[in-house]
Order: sequence, then C-alpha cells, then structure tokens
Amino acid sequence: MPGSLRVRLPALFLLGIVLGGLVASAIAFRLFQDLARDRSLLELQREAGGIVSLYANAALRSADENAPAPDFVARSLEFATGDRLWYIGANPFPGDDIGLRRLPEQSVPRHVLTFEQGERFTFTPPGDSGRYLAVSEPLRLEPGAEAIAAVVVAKPEDLLAGEWLPLFGRLAIAFAIGSVLAGLAGWQLSRRITGPVLLLAEAADEIASGNYEVRVEARPKPTEISLLATRFNEMAVQLGAAETHERQFLMSVSHELRTPLTAIRGHVDALRDGLVDDPELIAVSLDIVAAETIRLERLVGDIVDLAKLRTHRFTVLAEEVDLGRLVEQAHGAFAEEARVRGIDYLLRIEGGAPTIMTDGDRVLQTVTNFLRNAFRWTPDTGAISVSLASDGAEAAIEVRDTGPGIAAAEQQRIFAVFVSGDSQAGTGLGLPIARELATALGGRIELNSAPGQGSTFRLILPLRRA
Repeated sequence: MPGSLRVRLPALFLLGIVLGGLVASAIAFRLFQDLARDRSLLELQREAGGIVSLYANAALRSADENAPAPDFVARSLEFATGDRLWYIGANPFPGDDIGLRRLPEQSVPRHVLTFEQGERFTFTPPGDSGRYLAVSEPLRLEPGAEAIAAVVVAKPEDLLAGEWLPLFGRLAIAFAIGSVLAGLAGWQLSRRITGPVLLLAEAADEIASGNYEVRVEARPKPTEISLLATRFNEMAVQLGAAETHERQFLMSVSHELRTPLTAIRGHVDALRDGLVDDPELIAVSLDIVAAETIRLERLVGDIVDLAKLRTHRFTVLAEEVDLGRLVEQAHGAFAEEARVRGIDYLLRIEGGAPTIMTDGDRVLQTVTNFLRNAFRWTPDTGAISVSLASDGAEAAIEVRDTGPGIAAAEQQRIFAVFVSGDSQAGTGLGLPIARELATALGGRIELNSAPGQGSTFRLILPLRRA
C-alpha cells in the first residue's frame, strides 16, 4: 500500500539521505570552489611576481646596456598557461613593445592604481564581456623604490568551473549509487521494523474478534518492538481474564437476581390465585415479599455502586467527620438484629475519637458492609465487636466476629465479586465495594482470619485532621 508504514519508512529514510547528501554536496562544492579560486589566485600571484622580477631586471640592463624589452616572455606565458597579461602605469621600456597590453586605468578598481602592494580583484577587460580573476604586482626598478607600474595577470572565471565540474560528475555518480544502496537498506530496515508491527496488527484483529488466546513472539533482545510485543501479550492476558470475569459476573448477577425474584413470584402467584386464604399466612407471604424486595433493591444498589467505583464516576467529599459518632451510628444500625439473635454485640472507642477530613458517608458505607458481612456469618449467640483506635497518624475501625473464619488461600478471593464457596468466601458485593471505597478514601483494608477463629476486618484511614 502506498500509504503504509513499510513504504513511508524507507521513503523518509531515503529522503533524509538525499537531503543530507544535497546539503553536504552544496557545502563541498562551495568549499572546493573557494579552494580552486584561492589556488588560482596563488598561481596568478606567482606568475605576476616572476614577470615583474624579469621585467625589472631587464629594465635595469636596458638602462646600462641598452638591452631590448623581453616581449617574448609575456607571449610565451600567455600561450603556455592561457592566462592574460596586462600592465598599468608607465612603460618600463619607453618606445619598445614589451609584449604586455596596456590596461585602461578605469577598467580596474581604484585601490589597484596605488601600486603600493599586490592586489587580488575581478574585472572585465575592454573588448570582453566575461569576468576575470586577476592579481596585480607592482613593478619597481629597485627594491624600496616607488613603483612605476603594475603587471596584471588574469584568467577567465569561467575556466575555474572546469576544475570542479569533473568532481561534480563523480560526486553525482557516487550520490546516485549511495541513494540506491540507502533505499535498499531502508527497505530492509522497514521490513524488520514493520514485520512485527504487522503481526501485532493481525493479533489485534484476532483479539477484536474475541480470540484472547492469541500471542505474538517477543524477541529476546530488548528493543521497543519486543517491549511492545511483551506489553501486547500482557494486555491479551488481562483482556482474557477481564472477559472471563465479566462472564462470571453476569452469571453470578443473574443467579443472585433470580433467587429473590423467584421467591417474590412464588408468593405473589399464590396470593393472586387464592391459594392462601389464612390471614396469618398471607401476612407471612407479604413479609417475605417485602424482605426479598429489600434484598433485591440492595443488590441492585450494590451493583450500581461497584460500577461507579470501578469507572471512577463517583465523588469523594472532604468534610469534618467525628469518627466516634460515625462508629456509634454504624454500631446502632445492627443493635436490634444482635438482640434478636442473642449475639454479644460490643462497641469500644479507645483513646478518644478523632475528627478528621474525609467522606463520612463513604466511611459509614464501608463499616456497614463489614458489619453486614459479620452478621451474615456469625451464628446466633456468637459475638461481634466494633472498635475505634488511633495512633496519631492513622485511625483504625475494626469489626471482629466469631464466624467460621477464612482460610489464607481464600482471603484475597473474598474481595472479588460474587465469589462462592463453602465458607465465608461467598460475600457477594459488600467486601469488593468496601475495598474500592477504602482505596478512594486514601486508606486500606486489613484482614486477619483463620478457620474456626473468626475474622477481623480493619479499615485504616490517614488522620487528616480538620
């Protein structure tokens, strides 16, 4: 596919190589042009110096021996090198042809006419449209004497291109070969990178279709792709567990809802069909219907609370809460049931009751769930105690019962929804809700229990005092 990662990745890789190569080539060409220019200027300077020395010596001999001007030198040098030669200023051999063309002074920059030192410049000579790279060298008949003229040696700037154009061709060939190799390397690299990604995409499609058993191979070498594969496999395991848990949850919810609904329907059908005409039996049936309705309402409320807790769609308030008064309220709610069943029901507040900043309703709901669980599993004539204690940093609300106790292997499972078992591990939703509430309040739940020795549930809250 043109827009796929397997195509785009090598394309971007090749684009980066090409852009980098173009920038590097542009810099290299510029540097080479400067180098060629400097080298040409140095050669022109050496030529100008040699010619000046030759003409100065010849001028001195002409003055002493009436020797002719060395006109052949300039012509021979121009023929051999292709450079152009001129002079500016006075003719050192008045009346003779010295082989150098006179250059009009207006053709060169003003500072060249001072004849103080050698100059480097560019100019356009008369009768020519091209630019020339030139060097001037003052002509002095004696060292330290005032220069009477200057020799100008120049070459067309167009000839400089001939020095670096061959390099351009070689670099272009090397660049093309490098681009092809880079493209092949990028394609191989993209296959190594996108291959596992495509496998992950296929595995994701399998998971989307409900197959949570699919796994991808994670390479032993720690790379980003292998880490992604490892995390993907972990996600698949968790999704499979979540799907299994959800299925079990729905089955448990349907079972828990069916029990009170069956009881309600049975008694309602009996009353509607006139099968029960004894006023006392009618009252008993209505009491059962009312009790099962309350049970059903509580179950639905627990399901809604648990859903809100797990999706964080609930609010935890921060208000002043007298923990002593709250514990007394929770204790009093079950006092009548304890009296009817003959349960030894105690309340202990040790060391004074602190007032802290927390959500009182959520704390009360948690403690109530502890007590409801305790009364469910404690036999008649048993004992249940509620206590409050603090150590200056934390407050602990404890509910202790004399129920059958919980084996160590079951103590984590009872905080899962609708866990069923032969002992206290059939707690429905109360304890899972309590654990979620404790976490939301910034606290935690501790459990001490053993078979035959009862259970102690403890809510630990930080003492954020009002």
